[in-house]
Amino acid sequence: MRQIITHFTDDDLYKMSMCCAVIDNFPRAQVKYEFVDRNHTVYPEGFADELNRQVEALEGVVITDEEVDFMRRKCYYIPEWFYRYLRGFRFSHHWVKAWQDDEGYLHIEFEGNWSDTILLEVKVLAIISELYYIMTGQTDKLDYDVYYKKSYAKAERLLEAGCVYSDFGTRRRASFEAEDTVVRAMKDCQNSRQWEGRFVGTSNVYLAMKHDLLPVGTMAHEFVCAIGGMYGPQMANNIAMNAWRNTFRGALGTYLYDSFGWDIFSMNFSEDFANLFKGLRVDSGDNYEQLQKIVAKYKSLGIDSRSKQVIFSNALDTDRAIEIQQYAKDLCQPSFGIGTHFTNDFEGIKPMNIVIKLVAAKITESWRFYNDTCKLSEDKGKHTGKPEVIQRFMDAIHFGE
Repeated sequence: MRQIITHFTDDDLYKMSMCCAVIDNFPRAQVKYEFVDRNHTVYPEGFADELNRQVEALEGVVITDEEVDFMRRKCYYIPEWFYRYLRGFRFSHHWVKAWQDDEGYLHIEFEGNWSDTILLEVKVLAIISELYYIMTGQTDKLDYDVYYKKSYAKAERLLEAGCVYSDFGTRRRASFEAEDTVVRAMKDCQNSRQWEGRFVGTSNVYLAMKHDLLPVGTMAHEFVCAIGGMYGPQMANNIAMNAWRNTFRGALGTYLYDSFGWDIFSMNFSEDFANLFKGLRVDSGDNYEQLQKIVAKYKSLGIDSRSKQVIFSNALDTDRAIEIQQYAKDLCQPSFGIGTHFTNDFEGIKPMNIVIKLVAAKITESWRFYNDTCKLSEDKGKHTGKPEVIQRFMDAIHFGE
């Protein structure tokens, strides 16, 4: 079996920006992650064994001078010391445990230093997705010439509608070539003429380098969820925003607010944070209701919401993005991060619905126990974590109501 991940920066930018902030603020933190397949897929026999071989092969993947030079140029906000860290970074298969049960279901756990294991999630998910189609014999359905035209047509519609958007599709792509094809088509369409909209770039750092685009991304839920596990959900957003400010010194990007729901975030989102961050990212709940809450919050702080960016990334496709654009364009500076719809939209292929979530954390290796954590989605019924942990966190953030 060929090696699926062969470039260190074949990863989402937000994993590297979070890694930087973790080292800066929580250098001794230990974490656990768990894999969840929401489609309850039965994997082919031997899948976990091959996945373990692919993970072991990551030990030979190191960052190159070209990749470091590119990130220095494009990611001005990342401090120089972090590149020295990345040059010395080596993956270890000892951080990962993957196996299949008697029914063929896949189980994966990560455990180790947060600053190490944080760089596994996106790569392992991309490996699982591509490996599944290889081992189930579906790769002959991946017609990349047809897919280029299909992706180009999506770009035409989005750009014509005035959408500012990026590719967020690494984690559940059908293959590396699928995402490469998408990014190439989007760039070609962008360069074909003047458009009202704009293709900004891709979350995938390697593909941004290959196609001379902007790598895009700020943070993921795990940053806030780990802090919530260590300190509790009530002040997790406050601690996370302060940590981000400490590391990135004003170049704070957009904040992902929905780890524990809008209400507790809103109580932590004071005027200084509202001015410091470029805007907010909507990743769960009703897009229109969430936008109205954001607009009202900015208004209560005396800030014109039209000066702020709102990134929509909640299971978007071309139609939904265009609809939101028409609604949001007079309320904020809307932009869109589109994932699986871009990188796994082949005829006859069912996209995977897989995630790897941080489920426990402790602030130092000397602690004798981990603290469980969870994610409380704005989508009803889509909370992630153990039921008793979810209930405990919900009780904590609604205490006194």
